[in-house]
Amino acid sequence: MNSATLSSQLTLALQAAEAAGKAIMAARDQLNIQFKGGHELVTQADVEADRVIRSAISAAFPQHQILSEELAPQQTTSAPDLWIVDPIDGTVNYAHQHPNVGISIAYYRHGQAQAAVVHNPFLQETFYAEAGAGAFLNGQRIHCAATTELKRALVATGFPYVKDNLPLLMARLQRVLENCADVRRIGSAALDICWLACGRLDAYYETVQLWDFAAAQLIAREAGVRFGHIHTLPEGVNQELCGENLLFSVPALFAPLQQLLQQADRSV
Repeated sequence: MNSATLSSQLTLALQAAEAAGKAIMAARDQLNIQFKGGHELVTQADVEADRVIRSAISAAFPQHQILSEELAPQQTTSAPDLWIVDPIDGTVNYAHQHPNVGISIAYYRHGQAQAAVVHNPFLQETFYAEAGAGAFLNGQRIHCAATTELKRALVATGFPYVKDNLPLLMARLQRVLENCADVRRIGSAALDICWLACGRLDAYYETVQLWDFAAAQLIAREAGVRFGHIHTLPEGVNQELCGENLLFSVPALFAPLQQLLQQADRSV
């Protein structure tokens, strides 16, 4: 996918992500850290990056709706043209000077992801995809790994701010550790999924907010990753907009991992 073939939505997302990346890099040395709801860390850079991205989208597509973590988390997902934005995915990493931080921007048309960008300004890595056109990292086509044995799988996950269901989290983790090669906890769902897309991981599971995975799920699918959920979703629920019990995997390991995690849930 060269620059001449990019849609206007993807071009805009790439430009907005780069601008937001510059803003959060400049702001990290003088952070004002607060806590939403008493437990979820947020900085002034999250809000500023949200403003930068929203401003760019609104200027280019004034009729489109924007759901963003900091400034419009309650925006309905039923809009025909919807942007889903996480200005900083991995805010705890960001505040602690860790490099694994993702700016996530996705454009959805009638509930289906059409264009997606996940940009890490600190490592200068930009993952992007358009529906049906493949996935890319810094302009190079990417594909997921070809792992076929569960015992060789490197699996990523994460944990919520409010750990009110530790028995379930630990049961899942124990099953994975017992049956897979190892576990990684990167601290950004968007990057977890993108790393899976480019072959650095073999699977990822977690429950997250929509803005955490809205862009990365398209990038992963376009890279050959299988995307679904640990448990069957109720009829009528849009898989692309449901962050409960997410499961992403290289194709050969999806079914065995799903079974493994379901067994863990039944054991609690």
